[in-house]
Amino acid sequence: MKAELHIQAALRNGKTYLKQGYFSPPFKIANITEDKKSHSLQLMLMSSSPGILDGDEYEIKVEVEDDCSLQLLTQSYQRLFNMKKGATQTLAVTIGENASFIYIPHPAVPHYESIFTSKNKIHLKNNSKLIWGEILTCGRKLNGEVFRLSKYHNLTEVYLNEKLIIKENLLIQPSLINPSLTGQLENYTHQASLIILDESINTVIIKEEIAVLLSEVNEIDFGVTNAPVNGIIVLILGNKAEQLFQLLQSISLLIQKQNKILTSIA
Repeated sequence: MKAELHIQAALRNGKTYLKQGYFSPPFKIANITEDKKSHSLQLMLMSSSPGILDGDEYEIKVEVEDDCSLQLLTQSYQRLFNMKKGATQTLAVTIGENASFIYIPHPAVPHYESIFTSKNKIHLKNNSKLIWGEILTCGRKLNGEVFRLSKYHNLTEVYLNEKLIIKENLLIQPSLINPSLTGQLENYTHQASLIILDESINTVIIKEEIAVLLSEVNEIDFGVTNAPVNGIIVLILGNKAEQLFQLLQSISLLIQKQNKILTSIA
């Protein structure tokens, strides 16, 4: 199945609104913004499909115009079913000046012999703000499917004023490299990453707060490092999908909280 989704967020009377929302099955979007006076727009991405099936081709485009604030949420875990040919997804995001975009989707769950390739391109301008997350599980662990997928490949590229500043290339292909080997995931089965880019945040303070938060959590390993521009990249290894999902949400709230403090001071 070929499916398309196009979201365009614009500014009107000081508030972000959905200027254009086009989607084809199985996609649907819903405005779930609770505070109608808020500057930010919250949209829920939904799907009538149980997951991504063999032969699926998804194309998603998100445009956040200057001075807008958009948070895109997902409804459920992304299940990747058994495949012979494979499925693909492309996601193109453009974020205008002084605009922000938050996207932390639910974890991906690759089923037995699933084949999935995802390409994400994110274009930022001056003072664009980005919080971008990704979580990959080993599969249906309770069913005995621990890295029984055929191939999972996710490529994320982030550009600032058309210059490539971040490139994440995640490839899990158990037939070539055992994910449990030393130097790979070793004793862990799940991994999460979070890219935070924001010219206004104090990265020293935020790194300390993130490190304190994660150090209090059992059964994970993590790393927190500076991005090439003002921002932070977080990597977490664990064994529980919901735990990693909640941790990324908590870190996102830390960033949003600091932004509110800076705005009130200004």
